[in-house]
Amino acid sequence: MPKTSKVVQREQSHEHVTESVADLLAHEEPLDYKSSSLNVGAAAGKKIPQIEVPESDGRPAWNSKLQYILAQVGFSVGLGNVWRFPYLCQKNGGGAYLVPYFILLLIIGIPLFFLELAVGQKIRRGSIGVWNYVCPRLGGIGMSSLMVCGFVGLYYNVIIGWSIFYFFQSFQFPLPWSDCPIRKNGTIAIVEPECDKSSATTYFWYRQTLNTTSTIAESGGLNIKMTLSLLVAWIIVCLAVIKGIASSGKVMYFSSLFPYVVLFCFLVRGLMLKGSVDGIAHMFTPKLEKMLEPQVWREAATQVFFALGLGFGGVIAFSSYNKIDNNCHFDAVLVSFINFFTSILATLVVFAVLGFKANIMNEKCVAENGEKILEYLNSNVLSHDLIPPHVNFSHLTPSDYADVYSIIRTVKEDGFAQLGLEPCLLEDELNKAVQGTGLAFIAFTEAMTHFPASPFWSVMFFFMLINLGLGSMIGTMTGITTPVLDAYKVQKELFTVGCCIVAFLCGLLFVQRSGNYFVTMFDDYSAGLPLTVVVILENVSVAWIYGTKRFMQDLEDMLGFRPSIIYFYLWKYVSPLCLIVLISATVIEMAISPPGYNAWVQDLAQERFQSYPPWALAMCFALIVVAMLPLPIVFIARHFNLMSDGSNKLSVSYRKTMMKDISNLEEQDEARFILGAKPGDTPLSGVARKPYVTPAGNKSVDPNSLSPNVCYGTSYQNAAIKSK
Repeated sequence: MPKTSKVVQREQSHEHVTESVADLLAHEEPLDYKSSSLNVGAAAGKKIPQIEVPESDGRPAWNSKLQYILAQVGFSVGLGNVWRFPYLCQKNGGGAYLVPYFILLLIIGIPLFFLELAVGQKIRRGSIGVWNYVCPRLGGIGMSSLMVCGFVGLYYNVIIGWSIFYFFQSFQFPLPWSDCPIRKNGTIAIVEPECDKSSATTYFWYRQTLNTTSTIAESGGLNIKMTLSLLVAWIIVCLAVIKGIASSGKVMYFSSLFPYVVLFCFLVRGLMLKGSVDGIAHMFTPKLEKMLEPQVWREAATQVFFALGLGFGGVIAFSSYNKIDNNCHFDAVLVSFINFFTSILATLVVFAVLGFKANIMNEKCVAENGEKILEYLNSNVLSHDLIPPHVNFSHLTPSDYADVYSIIRTVKEDGFAQLGLEPCLLEDELNKAVQGTGLAFIAFTEAMTHFPASPFWSVMFFFMLINLGLGSMIGTMTGITTPVLDAYKVQKELFTVGCCIVAFLCGLLFVQRSGNYFVTMFDDYSAGLPLTVVVILENVSVAWIYGTKRFMQDLEDMLGFRPSIIYFYLWKYVSPLCLIVLISATVIEMAISPPGYNAWVQDLAQERFQSYPPWALAMCFALIVVAMLPLPIVFIARHFNLMSDGSNKLSVSYRKTMMKDISNLEEQDEARFILGAKPGDTPLSGVARKPYVTPAGNKSVDPNSLSPNVCYGTSYQNAAIKSK
């Protein structure tokens, strides 16, 4: 028998615990519930079987624990780990940023991730069903979560489409973004001016990939290449989720593991490149003074929040397919630390490659400015006496150029600016912060053009991005389909295909020539504030409405051990306080920062910040309002009994269980039943139930004293009666 089984744990423990009847009768014949004394007319004195949620209730289940862990890892580890976390490290003090991030991971990330895993596993429903179950008046939490998943899925799959386009473009040598195109003007061949002003990789991204317009107001029509790429992306996602976890679980074996293979390959290759150590040293050199800035802590909290996928509903949906006694605490800690170390690994890879790129660009700067100095020497603008004898302009090194630059700047103090010489400092190149699409589709692609066998590395890189995005999209789609399939009797395959078709049609907004600006808009406004509100309401509904003591008792009954008392304080006080501060900081940031976007100006061949026009500004705030609208609507409607509390849509297993046991229970027993306690249990002789000791140490939660809460009461009894 495994050492982790509950029976072995009880045999090895010296504490008095309550033997569940399911364990005691594990090798006995199943009892007919009609003979239980919980039913009217049942014979007294017979054993009372403990009703558990059946494992074989018809709900799909993961084939293995590994498959489930990979699904959670695939959902939480996404594109943000590769192109957001390294940028935040660089911006917020290098290695010093890891300190606030790790602290907030411990006090916000893991506790809230554990909370979502636990409620999903206990109630075995999607996000809508879970929060209807915990508190019907706050049932809008699940609906808002579903709305945010829809908004995020629309634009997130566009990014996968971009990666698919680059993936297929990578099967060329040389890579199509390695050189600027040549324009023929009669007999004269000139470099494309827009590309010459920027760079080959920048030009390929903005002009040949997106063919972007100069403002969000100019639609420019559909970009056919991006439309086809988006169609391919939705077909892949649809095939991955069409059978639910039966298909997505198998996909996760590859989509979750393959990115790690690529990251390790890139790390090994990157460390062999010239200048990679410079990049890594620059990255992890801590600027400790940055830790005193509130903005650093706010951005660390936001990154922790989104890195784990809190509030999306995907975490709850995945955990709802687990066995009731699965150790979700271990899962929460494991997945959180895998996510953290993946971010560290991605940061090492990114800055090893960017260090190599910085050295290449610095050498290019030295060569170009060395040619300028030679021209000034030949035209007698500068005297040959200024040049140290050891300097060789045919092999000008960065250190030699730094000496020459310093001398010329000192001698030509008054007229130095007219010479147009640049300092060419490696530190300046390393300080150029890039994130998001700028990192993946411009900076990284430019670095790979200098790799030996560059097409191979480009194919690997963009295939990795596709898999990272696919893992997150599977979780996002599961967060949409699972709640709906739990609540309504619809065919899974037809509903999934229908969702993908509708999403593709709505996604055409993002594959216009101005579509890149709408991706930025949705990324900035559709998820940030709404998701933070959703998560704090999840925290409050469990810790303050349902009750932290009751929830801790549920966890002990479910897991077979008592979680650390520190979770009591984190759920009850610390996490809500941190989330309130985060919401306040987010609102203040939105209020003081002018809403706008970076537009690509073709004439200037560079980005310029532009404010949103009034209609786009209204669209930004509409995204926030629409995502959060279900919260007040559901609360008001259920407060005034204008809509059902959703309990008539409980899963079959819950309806059957409540039909058997609720009929003859007192109201207090009913609440204890819903909370996962043992209603109506007659204490077994010689076995005493160990109460849950509260943090004060002098009070305990007596299951016999639990009274029903205003959020979960007779509605569940009515649900059981209706289902008869």
